[in-house]
Amino acid sequence: MSRPRSTLGRVWPNALALVLLVGFVFPVYWMFATAFKPTGDIISENPVWFPVDFTFEHFTTAVTADNFWTLVRNSVTVTVLAVLFSLVIALLASFALARMRFRGRRGFIVGFMLAQMAPWEVMVIAIYLIVRDADMLNSLIPLTVFYMMMVLPFTLLTLRGFVGAIPKDLEESAMVDGCSRPQAFVKVILPLLAPGLMSTSLFGFITAWNEFPMVLILNKQAEAQTLPLWISKFQTVFGDDWGATMAASSLFAIPILLLFLFLQRKAVSGLTAGAVKG
Repeated sequence: MSRPRSTLGRVWPNALALVLLVGFVFPVYWMFATAFKPTGDIISENPVWFPVDFTFEHFTTAVTADNFWTLVRNSVTVTVLAVLFSLVIALLASFALARMRFRGRRGFIVGFMLAQMAPWEVMVIAIYLIVRDADMLNSLIPLTVFYMMMVLPFTLLTLRGFVGAIPKDLEESAMVDGCSRPQAFVKVILPLLAPGLMSTSLFGFITAWNEFPMVLILNKQAEAQTLPLWISKFQTVFGDDWGATMAASSLFAIPILLLFLFLQRKAVSGLTAGAVKG
């Protein structure tokens, strides 16, 4: 008979999880709390842990900044388009990689893995020169293409795992019942890929939404920039306006938090399943 687990053996994993939870959640709490604090409490030598005098002044400063709604439109446009294009390309390519056997297949997969591991910073100069020579600086099109390239390797590899985990018999049964291969894919395979599509779209949205260096390099004009640059521009004659910066950061984080809460269950199961199958 196995010995009952000791009290210490039951307590320390929970205590460690609690410490990690506090470590991850506290910066987010401090960001939102600072956004509602008066300026005096923010710059006080004695930190105010729980804001008492709530103010919306910093949020007003953030949303009335120059080109705010233009930057919102730019961020939403490039992020949504990059995620949609990467999903369409990765969906078709993952089906080919999981279902078909062709020469160079393994090398193709290894190449995408290497692309996922390579830091994008090493390509900044080359990308800038290409965009400059194409006379497309200060345009949203290069940003959309670059963001799609960033999220495509992860999307492809994850969806490949999902497609490989779906029994091929289901597709063949649909074809026996009269469906063509495209119809079998749409009616049988695609609904089963919903968790994978949600998890990869969430990852792609977060990656493209938060990207900062490339837009800073390619788009110098304020009307062609995105929200990450908007966060970095709140300054006064006395230095950084931390209240407005935290308010802008809070507004910037809300879409990601809402999207994660909406897709949480399927996204987590999708990431786990796609990582171990295929």
